[in-house]
Amino acid sequence: MTRLSTTRNIAVAMSGGVDSSAVAAMLHAEGHNVIGLTMQLWNQRRLSGKEGMPESVAGRCCSLDDVYDARAVARQIGIPYYVVNHEDRFERDVVKPFVAEYLAGRTPIPCSLCNDHIKFDQFLTTARQVGSDWIATGHYARNEFDETSGRWLLKRPTDRAKDQTYFLFGLTQEQLSRTMFPLGHLTKPEVRERARQAGLALAEKPDSQEICFVPGNDYKRFIEAYLDEQSQKLPDTAGELVTAEGEVIAEHGGIHNFTVGQRKGLGVATGEPMYVLQIHPESHRVVVGRDEELLSREMLVRKVNWIAIAGLAAGETIRAEVKIRHRHEPAPATIESTSPREVRVIFDQPQRAITPGQAAVFYRDEVVAGGGWIG
Repeated sequence: MTRLSTTRNIAVAMSGGVDSSAVAAMLHAEGHNVIGLTMQLWNQRRLSGKEGMPESVAGRCCSLDDVYDARAVARQIGIPYYVVNHEDRFERDVVKPFVAEYLAGRTPIPCSLCNDHIKFDQFLTTARQVGSDWIATGHYARNEFDETSGRWLLKRPTDRAKDQTYFLFGLTQEQLSRTMFPLGHLTKPEVRERARQAGLALAEKPDSQEICFVPGNDYKRFIEAYLDEQSQKLPDTAGELVTAEGEVIAEHGGIHNFTVGQRKGLGVATGEPMYVLQIHPESHRVVVGRDEELLSREMLVRKVNWIAIAGLAAGETIRAEVKIRHRHEPAPATIESTSPREVRVIFDQPQRAITPGQAAVFYRDEVVAGGGWIG
């Protein structure tokens, strides 16, 4: 991290993990006026034990244990600390769309929705309310102002294994101009060493891999339990499993049970591996086929947010490397504007399992040009 030349008032988003804790300790050690803020987003005991949901919530991301850890770090390094409740906004803008997307046959990314609507929107507002014009997070990303274009850029971090830019494509110029990513130039082992040097007890705390409100990543049980709590019935989307040629080979219990590229849990034996190719919410049909049938070259991307450029004129094209899921290696493609916030992406080589509801993020070398949602 480049040492800032002037003292600043900085609100650090503290999740109770090693990354955000190290950020708070590093900035405080540099002499900045640091305030720790934890956003309470979901009551982890809310659906506990309901409809097959586990009774225990120990070790879950954003749990009470994490709040305890964040508070302990703030106390240790000597900074003010507050917990801010945004549960209603989180449920409205993240949880409900998550459920609705699965019920519509798409595969959502709640972390990106949370970043767009909560962590870099509401958090900036809260930071200003406590006297901080800057926020800092533990995300592995970099941002900088480009004098030539006059725009703030979002860039990939030094530690490519921890790269989180895929989930940050929705950030605006205003948000990027007020955000610090102090870990962008560090590797994860270096961050843990910084935490050790600061004497933080959670320096060895493991990273959370779960969606914060879905225990065990069992989204099917979560959807059923959430709808039951809301006194809503699970929509009847049972239908047919069909081949790409339209041959009916089995029945299924609902389209929310499937995602493009899925192999396990299809409930059909054909003598060769079969995968979900497409989900048709109108007819409730799920199309299955062989692995090679998952390959395709084109997709539409909607609600595009441009970062490195102001936008594209209708019919204008650019070249970029496009990432279609978090662990996907960005692939060369041509991006053509079809409307102000929609583009067509044509890959040089076919890509596997392009999934509606996932994000498509456009990279030009180290820079995130923009991104949107696969239609």
